[in-house]
Amino acid sequence: MFTVSGHQVHSVTVGEGARAVMIHCALARHDALLPLAKEVGGQVTLFDMPGHGQSDAWDGQHEYQTLVTKAAAACSDAPTHLIGHSFGATAALRLAVERPDLVNRLTLIEPVYFAAAKGLPEHAAHAKAFRPFVAAMLMGEEARAADLFNALWGNTAWADIPAKNKTYLIDRIHLIVAGGAAIEEDADNITSAETLASLKMPVTLIRGSETQPVIAAIHKRLAERIPQATDHVVAGAGHMLPISPAHVSAVAAIIRAADQGTD
Repeated sequence: MFTVSGHQVHSVTVGEGARAVMIHCALARHDALLPLAKEVGGQVTLFDMPGHGQSDAWDGQHEYQTLVTKAAAACSDAPTHLIGHSFGATAALRLAVERPDLVNRLTLIEPVYFAAAKGLPEHAAHAKAFRPFVAAMLMGEEARAADLFNALWGNTAWADIPAKNKTYLIDRIHLIVAGGAAIEEDADNITSAETLASLKMPVTLIRGSETQPVIAAIHKRLAERIPQATDHVVAGAGHMLPISPAHVSAVAAIIRAADQGTD
């Protein structure tokens, strides 16, 4: 455990060798990325984002993406390979921008930095598809909102999710709203062309071929703006590719190849 802005954050470190930090997606836990960590190899630190797993609940006061970014920084006391998935990838990118001294390599798996795709048709389609979720949250229908969110971004049909797991998702669905402003509006201009042009470390982008179309649009913009960025597509995979048993090995192979300079 370590403390960030008054929140106790649970973390674990596995393996030995080159250091890395992994940040899971919203509504998951650190252990969702353990299979990937083991296949990537090295010494990997994983933590539960505030409000998730064994970490303290989000206090509702600190800006959520900032809080997650600070937690990642607390795990990186020296230049480290930072690996993030979905919302976790947005925090990873933000840390690389704000503290490049802590990041020597960056892997972003489907970063949901929707602001990067603004002005593109895929962003407009994303905003339209997300409206029912927003409406459900405004009406206080958290269970319906969780169902709708899962339909867009999950890899298991809602009806097939065990009751205990559904409760976990419903109890934390407010965290999607908590992180929404940072990734939809990007007030700190993390994804601007000027900001991303300053990144000096190699950046590996990984996405699934069957994910939401807005992800490809985000990747395209990031790849255009980051000097040392390469974009990779895992055939047949959706948004949850680093967690999906069928695609973990493919994701790990891309990461390992990038580490060896064959990206």
